[in-house]
Amino acid sequence: MYGLARPFLFALDAERAHGAGLRAIEAAYRSGTSALLTRRPAPLVTKAFGLAFPNPVGLAAGLDKNGAHIDALLALGFGFVEVGTVTPRPQPGNPKPRMFRLPQQRAVINRLGFNNGGVDALIANVQRARRQGGLLGINIGKNKDTPNESAADDYLFCLERVYPLADYITVNISSPNTAGLRELQEEQALRQLIGTLREAQERLGAQHGKRVPMLVKVAPDLSDADIDAVCRVLADLSVDGVIATNTTVARNLIHTHPHAAQAGGLSGAPLMGQATLVLRRMRARLPDTIPLIGVGGITSGADAVAKVSAGAALTQLYTGLVYRGPALVHDCVEAIRRRREHPSGGPVAPL
Repeated sequence: MYGLARPFLFALDAERAHGAGLRAIEAAYRSGTSALLTRRPAPLVTKAFGLAFPNPVGLAAGLDKNGAHIDALLALGFGFVEVGTVTPRPQPGNPKPRMFRLPQQRAVINRLGFNNGGVDALIANVQRARRQGGLLGINIGKNKDTPNESAADDYLFCLERVYPLADYITVNISSPNTAGLRELQEEQALRQLIGTLREAQERLGAQHGKRVPMLVKVAPDLSDADIDAVCRVLADLSVDGVIATNTTVARNLIHTHPHAAQAGGLSGAPLMGQATLVLRRMRARLPDTIPLIGVGGITSGADAVAKVSAGAALTQLYTGLVYRGPALVHDCVEAIRRRREHPSGGPVAPL
């Protein structure tokens, strides 16, 4: 059915299409017709961060910023859905237009800027969700007008509020669309921020009687030396996991496109190579006790397998859904299943 809907969606502004797509997924869920959108994959249980995921293919943060469509998205067959990025206070994000499709490149540029209704609105939505069939991650950030020297306060505020509700929590320090945010990936700033959040995580675990894993999401634009420094810090502080990667500010693979000059993060197929290189390098430099989620550029089952081959325990999709629709979830799960069944069987043919 997505093949029928796609021309209509692509006739809309990219951000309007984003909203229309979510409303359609929600309507299908509420009417009991989600099965018309895609085949739900059979279970492929994957353990990571002390959790058992029904399958290793999840939805990346950014599609459902306010957690308003958790059940509808899980009904598409995801093993987990990550909502957010959420900030302490509501904020509108950057001026429109701020989202651009590049169809020939199967890519999107966005500079949304953490537009969301604030953490209290997200909590209300999460509390209403039934959350059947998959796990829930909540991605937290800082408000645009919070200076970096006070960033820990914003992350702590969100961490404390979402902790009782999340299966895992992601600390987003890598969006290119909040000025100065990526500076928090610098070694000293990262050690201070994540050290503070790790202390809070342990305190909250004792307070709530459960330990909720905390992951860190990194950028694909780090130098090799920066990646190594990030890995040192995250290993020293024993974070539960890493998500590699966020969107890129690089334009080398789309430099001839009319939208190449648009500010924002590039996602989709052009990101696949660089994001996977970062994933592979991080896997080589982090202890095996820190699993990774591979995200960035997955548009086929073979891409998902490439992330697993590079060291990812789990994978996430977002932009690929824009171009392939919900069937991509099933394709990725089945491709990973075949690789598990035939680990030395050579390249995985696309479905």
